[in-house]
Amino acid sequence: MIWLGIDTANTPLAIALVKDGQVIAEEVANIKLNHSGGAMPAIDRLFAHTKMKPADLDAIAVSEGPGSYTGVRIGVTIAKTLAWTLNIPIVGVSSLKVLAANVPYFPHVICSLVDARRQNVYAGAYSSKDSLEVIIEDGHYELEQLLNQLDALNQPILFVGHDVEVFYEKIIECLGERALRAPYPFNLPSASQLIYLAEQQPLPAAETVHAFVPTYKRIAEAEANWIKEQKAKQHD
Repeated sequence: MIWLGIDTANTPLAIALVKDGQVIAEEVANIKLNHSGGAMPAIDRLFAHTKMKPADLDAIAVSEGPGSYTGVRIGVTIAKTLAWTLNIPIVGVSSLKVLAANVPYFPHVICSLVDARRQNVYAGAYSSKDSLEVIIEDGHYELEQLLNQLDALNQPILFVGHDVEVFYEKIIECLGERALRAPYPFNLPSASQLIYLAEQQPLPAAETVHAFVPTYKRIAEAEANWIKEQKAKQHD
């Protein structure tokens, strides 16, 4: 079975082809380029390098978020378009779980973290036992709120994600020696890891592709501003 994996949920871009449990090709980049202009050329490169073609695919795994609204939409749109065109299933996986899967043998709590701006983060906490059991649900958190929840666990916590550095001083202030950082090679998403996680899920029917939606975990800023405006008008 041949899988294409696509992760454009945040700044890093990760693409992979996996065939029958073997990584055939993989590309990851952590540069600030618009995924709308980078994702499809990356996919084309993988097909060219492997002498494969889209018609060879049996399924697509995509990072469904949370993360950048634009980034998530680009990956999901590419995945849905390919899946619909090829009449193959699409499987979504949490972008935060993909990061946590990079450090599966840490014996305590793994916290995936992505900068959501204004001292907010997208984050989720997992135990490496029982296939990344969820300890704190994926969500959009104020940093202080998240750290208070993690502190209450009273366990060593391994933070993973390329944005951890932005908040690490504050993390240490709250958690002290219980806070650990994953080595930098593990801080970027792996599309082959994404595929591996997708393979653990039931394979949906191909015709369900149109019902697939991203997981944002918060409303867009434009929508939030519109809601504020409507509430203000109601009180005028």
